[in-house]
Amino acid sequence: MENATEITPSIPNQTNGEVEKSSNNGNQNDESIVTDKREDKYYQDAKKYWSTISPTVDGMLGGFGSISFTDTRGSDQFLKNLFKLKPAPGRVQALDCGAGIGRVSKNLLMNLFERVDLVEQDAQFCATAESDLRPSGKLGTVYNVGLQEFRPEDGQYDVIWCQWVLGHLTDGDIVEFFFRCTKALKKNGMMVIKENFTNTDAVELDRRDSSVTRPLHVMKQLLTKGNLRVVKELRQKDFPKGLYPVHMIALRPIINS
Repeated sequence: MENATEITPSIPNQTNGEVEKSSNNGNQNDESIVTDKREDKYYQDAKKYWSTISPTVDGMLGGFGSISFTDTRGSDQFLKNLFKLKPAPGRVQALDCGAGIGRVSKNLLMNLFERVDLVEQDAQFCATAESDLRPSGKLGTVYNVGLQEFRPEDGQYDVIWCQWVLGHLTDGDIVEFFFRCTKALKKNGMMVIKENFTNTDAVELDRRDSSVTRPLHVMKQLLTKGNLRVVKELRQKDFPKGLYPVHMIALRPIINS
């Protein structure tokens, strides 16, 4: 799933930076059940939204297909600079999270890695990616599952790339996902996130596609909770006015597994 989201006015705020929780004053078990149901609805609403989207670059980018070249160029420069670090990540295997139809894999990752696996919750997008990318000889496994349920193998990836997808995870699930990713990295491996961030201190909820846009400082708090530290950070340049700020953040585990 990708979405270069336009800034939307009057978006309801979330509660405590998470998907809205129940104010139920009953016992803890009742509150937990209500919260679970709301989180299930949050994920189901997103799944329903993406099922209506065309499996095209324009569809993946929310009608902003024209930015794909600029986006890829910025990502390519950022990633190539990571290979200059000491120690640098390897260039054998990458994971594309929230891959959609494989736009990032095709235009970026497959040019730099020998094998690329994809994770995408929409079955139609997975089928499109499989058909389009399999002839390259670099496509590994396409996992048709949401990131909140994805369990990568330990020590598998040189780079894990997440772009325009983390807003679909609740705070609790994103921290657990980060933990799993730290274990999935090879020695000297890195995780890269490329996401929209708000211009304010508020977490903004988009009910249309059931996602949130977080402030940068909130994301960094979640990264720390998920055992990740920032190695390099850069704001994407040359995007049209009216879009959220987009930052690329390269990360390594705070404590290696």
